[in-house]
Amino acid sequence: METWNHATVLLNEAVDALFIAGTPKEGAAADGLYIDATFGRGGHSRLILTRLSPLGRLIAFDRDPEAVAAGNAIQDERFSIRHAAFSELKHIQGGSAAGILMDLGVSSPQIDNPERGFSFRFDGPLDMRMDITRGQSVAQWLETAETDNIAEVIREYGEERFAGPIAKAIVARRQERGPISTTTELAQLVADTVKTREQGQNPATRTFQAFRIFINAELEELQQALGACLHVLEPGGRLVVISFHSLEDRIVKQFIAKHSRDEYDRRDPFAAPKVMKLKALERIKPSDDEVRGNVRSRSAIMRVAQRTAS
Repeated sequence: METWNHATVLLNEAVDALFIAGTPKEGAAADGLYIDATFGRGGHSRLILTRLSPLGRLIAFDRDPEAVAAGNAIQDERFSIRHAAFSELKHIQGGSAAGILMDLGVSSPQIDNPERGFSFRFDGPLDMRMDITRGQSVAQWLETAETDNIAEVIREYGEERFAGPIAKAIVARRQERGPISTTTELAQLVADTVKTREQGQNPATRTFQAFRIFINAELEELQQALGACLHVLEPGGRLVVISFHSLEDRIVKQFIAKHSRDEYDRRDPFAAPKVMKLKALERIKPSDDEVRGNVRSRSAIMRVAQRTAS
């Protein structure tokens, strides 16, 4: 099997933030349970393991079978990986985790492997599924999707102002010559339809993003996973989330903000408020040096919060 390199974004910053008050310090090791909710190729997990004591444990999740295979190669009795979406962390025992890390980016091996169909830079099947063992590919969905449905997906998940014309072109192409089945075909169709675009950006960027998010239900998975964190984190436990586009970051930001304030019932002004469940701590972006060394890190935003004792 061919291998592709992957540079983990905000590696040290994320793992440092995961441990309470910067611990462990001066060689001390951390006990407790930690969760890498998006294993990828294991950059964060491997560094977390160096911080754990013999009593510490790390559970990882990933729905990509190739990522799970990479995780199974880690020979460490403190570590285990589950072939599951990160929303499944809701099944972890309540109040048991000292820290949860989510890296929402698509890994470089996924992008750079043409067979996965994530990138318009390579010719390959129009797939884009994180888990190739289940669900519809993008090509399969486009075989029957209606124009309005396609346009809604492109507009909502890609924030693409030419969503309507692109959707009409996809359906017209399907009616004339059959459905689109490859990344190159889709990229060319979008380029032929979108006549203006931001400098330096491929015309197909937003459409590919939209289809990937939709076919994997990424935003719905994120919302479910964030909600599960409130249940799974122990008091004082850390939540660290790295996002790579505005739709994800908006969900994370609003989630942390919502649970970082006391909630009052306007219908009963004398009732005791629901006490906040999170404390917002940090917002961190990659350094200039990291962006120069890994251009894919340029859009990353990391948000850190801590579970309150309530």
